[in-house]
Amino acid sequence: MHAGHIMAGLGGASGGNGGVHAAGHGGEHAEAAGSVISHSQSRVDGTTDRAESVMQLMGKRDGEKADGQEATAGITRRRALWIGGGGAVAAGAAAFAGRDALAHWWWRLPGNAKPRTAGAVDHRGAQWIAASPENYRRADRPADYVIDRVVIHVVQGSYATALDVFRDPDHEAGAHYVVRKDGHVAQMIRELDVAFHAGNRGYNERSVGIEHEGFVDRPESFTDAMYASSARLTAEICRRYGFPADREHVVGHVEVPGTDHTDPGPHWNWDRYLRLVRAELRKPPVRARESPPVGKG
Repeated sequence: MHAGHIMAGLGGASGGNGGVHAAGHGGEHAEAAGSVISHSQSRVDGTTDRAESVMQLMGKRDGEKADGQEATAGITRRRALWIGGGGAVAAGAAAFAGRDALAHWWWRLPGNAKPRTAGAVDHRGAQWIAASPENYRRADRPADYVIDRVVIHVVQGSYATALDVFRDPDHEAGAHYVVRKDGHVAQMIRELDVAFHAGNRGYNERSVGIEHEGFVDRPESFTDAMYASSARLTAEICRRYGFPADREHVVGHVEVPGTDHTDPGPHWNWDRYLRLVRAELRKPPVRARESPPVGKG
């Protein structure tokens, strides 16, 4: 079981400033290789399965005369109507599949994507430090994928190490945010985009990932400033996308289906954290999307 995401310390698995664990956060490649959810988008949505199941059912019913026997000469009017109806169902399923796929890709057509400002952040006060494009997938959330989760991570290393590896294209993983022990927040991937942080494609598409500096076995990692800052961030995300601050919608990486990580670990105080998040939600909302960049890394 992996405690976190980044094996900290010089002379790690890949050397340099904190060796990167081979498993990383579990990006697109890890998701497919681990068979948590298929890499094929149609398999994720189930659209291919729906269309194929109709076609298979039609073939089974209409192929009752097998082994080369003539199957068309004896078709009755009732049977022909069934076949026609089955064809309509199949066509409808295919149309549904196409519509579903279009919902995830229409924004790529010229003029459909949401406007983006270079260096803009979603969380007021965050510092923009861009992750490598290899560590996330450009998207148009929540128009193409509904966001209804926050996933809490612990770096298993320092804030600087997290920034380094998420800027490394070979890491193939990254989170939307990194929170330092003094409460400072870096945003590395826009919430619009799908970060490779959860090791599960479906969770990546529906969630925002928040990394926290520290180690799962060191309770002193989780400072008052970190809890307060992270809670403000999570409250903003809950409010922005309209989901509740509870343990179904705010989860640890360990709780993601198919994960082999244990973060945020036994010392993360969930009761305290959710109290802070809910207290923030009781405050008047602050407009945060497309805030001017605080700084660049």
